Amino acid sequence: QNPPPLSTIPSALSRARMSAVVAAASALTAATMVARISQPRSARVVQNQAGRTRFGRFGQGQQLRRQMPVPKAAAVEGTASFSSSSSSSSSTSTLLPTISAEFACPRLTDTFALEPHPSPFAEGGEYYSYGLGQKFVDDADCVLLNALRYEALESSDDDVMGHDRDTSHAISATADGGRVHGGDGGNWSGKWAMRAGPRERIFFKPEGVKAAIVTCGGLCPGLNDVIRQLVITLDEYGVKDIRGIRYGFRGFFEQEGELRAPVQLTPDMVETIHLDGGSILGTSRGGSDTADIVDSIVDMELDFLFVIGGNGSHAGALAIDNMCKARGMCTAVIGIPKTIDNDILLLDRTFGFQTAVDEAIKAIRSGAIEARSAFNGVGLVRLMGRQSGFIAMNAALASGEVDVCLIPEIDTPLEGPGGVLAHIRRVLAKKEHCVVVVAEGAGQDILGKMGETDASGNPVLQNFAKYLQKEMKEKLADTSCDIKYIDPTY
Repeated sequence: QNPPPLSTIPSALSRARMSAVVAAASALTAATMVARISQPRSARVVQNQAGRTRFGRFGQGQQLRRQMPVPKAAAVEGTASFSSSSSSSSSTSTLLPTISAEFACPRLTDTFALEPHPSPFAEGGEYYSYGLGQKFVDDADCVLLNALRYEALESSDDDVMGHDRDTSHAISATADGGRVHGGDGGNWSGKWAMRAGPRERIFFKPEGVKAAIVTCGGLCPGLNDVIRQLVITLDEYGVKDIRGIRYGFRGFFEQEGELRAPVQLTPDMVETIHLDGGSILGTSRGGSDTADIVDSIVDMELDFLFVIGGNGSHAGALAIDNMCKARGMCTAVIGIPKTIDNDILLLDRTFGFQTAVDEAIKAIRSGAIEARSAFNGVGLVRLMGRQSGFIAMNAALASGEVDVCLIPEIDTPLEGPGGVLAHIRRVLAKKEHCVVVVAEGAGQDILGKMGETDASGNPVLQNFAKYLQKEMKEKLADTSCDIKYIDPTY
């Protein structure tokens, strides 16, 4: 197995593996990585051949640097971060946009006097002489949260990224969330987050580390692949004591009997588990009694806890991390985002999402076949996604079959000439069939919130697709529409 360099990962399966590699490598850097939950937005700033900095969704596996011409004596204030560049050009320095405070990753080194060591794969490490060409992420490297809004450096005059720009304007920084501007010239704008990944220095001696892995919440494609790659990567770093917690957070305090006890994980044991679905550790929703979990962490003397889960599981991981800090425990809690809904902040795509889209396309095509096979047929398809419309939107676009796609992010009226019902009527008049996709969380503004939550703390959503089916039967009765309702959710 190769050491964990950063690289461009093309496949959904590799994305799951990369999530595990990054998490395992980051844990050794004493970073506590518990994701904040929202909509995913991410980008990289990469250097092109013309020497201009541009925004891109995917960059190469290398330490990223943002270079632009700046004056030798730059006025620096506020929160921006500047450092010297290794470039031979005396007029060029490295400009690093500021990591926004809300995305700054807490570190155990802020509290504990941990001694740094070279990574086994870095210079001075055990495997450096192998010459495997590995790369590392710099602590100052950061990711722009919204690549689409800030696709280019804003400028009121000459192109600030070009080498022909007058660099006499002072570069300064403001405290407005990472804005860096040059006099009357350009602006770096937006929110920036720290990039996860392997570092050159680590703060735990791998041979003495005790690690645990737990899978929480609903099942998701790629879970076993993540578990497998976590174990393999930790083992490559030299960590040998790796335990799997059974059946989610409950496994921390419900360990009676052989089937409930934590299982010792080794590379040989997990060698082929990526070929199987589900999770070899089992999973469950809820059960996050934080005090009991932290008591179990103390009893097991854990240094690392890897929580593989979605937004509810990450909320639990955050509560565990906060209690560990309150008790003065030197334990790193690392969240690995797992959700088909793709609703994790800072990620372009979570593992499991692509598989969910592929399966959703099958449901849409079934609805389209039903619709075309009947006079004024309507294929009404309800898709998962909870309070995010990523699955519905991507599947609708990929299928090429959809006439109406309703997602939670956009409130769409049913009534009136610009409403959904009027549009369906127009489509039926034109094509004599219509395909409608409704995301799980759509239409809650019309139906209202129930005020209930499930075992994971997520709000219970009302079925807007069923409501729309009833409305179509009543208000499009004159069209004799034949509605086929398809719901592959559970």
